Amino acid sequence: MTRFLVRRILGALVILFLILFITYTAFFVLAPNPALLSCGKNCTPQNIALINHNLGFDKPVAVQFWDYLKGIFAGRNDLSVGPCPAPCFGYSFAQQQPIWTMIKSAYPTTLSLAVGGGFCFFVIGMGLGLIAAWRQGTLTDSAARAISLVGLSTQIYFIGPLAILVFADKLGWVSAGADPDWTHDPLGSLDGLILPCLVLSVIFWGNYTRQIRSQMIEQLHEDHIRTARAKGMSPSYVFFRYALRGTMAPMLTVFGIDLGQVFGGAIITEVTFGLHGLGHLSVEAVLQADLPLEMGVTLFAATAIITANVIVDASYALLDPRVRLT
Repeated sequence: MTRFLVRRILGALVILFLILFITYTAFFVLAPNPALLSCGKNCTPQNIALINHNLGFDKPVAVQFWDYLKGIFAGRNDLSVGPCPAPCFGYSFAQQQPIWTMIKSAYPTTLSLAVGGGFCFFVIGMGLGLIAAWRQGTLTDSAARAISLVGLSTQIYFIGPLAILVFADKLGWVSAGADPDWTHDPLGSLDGLILPCLVLSVIFWGNYTRQIRSQMIEQLHEDHIRTARAKGMSPSYVFFRYALRGTMAPMLTVFGIDLGQVFGGAIITEVTFGLHGLGHLSVEAVLQADLPLEMGVTLFAATAIITANVIVDASYALLDPRVRLT
């Protein structure tokens, strides 16, 4: 197990380095005059020269990349705005503050939304999928598949405002969404995230329902399931003890892949519900052509997604020891 984890972690570090290299090249090497983009429309040659110096664009490209990489782990002291402690993702001249300060204040909202949305679509999708497989061929099975199809057909920007209108404004069951503050108001934070998490989960749990249903039905026709039934084990014991366990391993892989899409869906969800997370921050960076902020948000999101996938791989290996040999 240790060797498996070491291989996965080393592979994740290589992927992160490649992402860092590609994004840095795209944002700061191939981009036409990054200093002009950071400066804005009404910009003088003196300001452009100052931004070039502040961002290190007046140095060779290899030196720029090394300074940026070193700053993430050891901080930087060569920025004219002052010391930038690790992790230093640079400085946003559009927002007039360090990138890490902005990310640090925004990521709790996105993390809470991603974890809550992932929990909702995994539990709801699994529940509907198990019910459909258990009641295969009945009206309950058809209803579960119909519900999953509705989930697959909806979009956040449509169902989000509709959910706010019905459940928050008309019925008043939950709030219309608010940034969490788990330290001072955990109950209020939970109430502010219930509706956004459920809306975010809708576009995912439909797929889980269909996949878990098909996986469970396939498992129920395996030879070891027939053997367990022949030994006199109850249908419910065979269903949950043997068939469900065989289904969990491949579904964890799908869950790891979908985590990346959760971050993409979080951008639309945050804008829909007025939340101030990484999605909102990335939209601001694009609108203001804030390349350092775009770079920082991209790297942070990539790190979070890759870390989550390593955790999923480790869980997969615990469920299926054969995976450790790959």
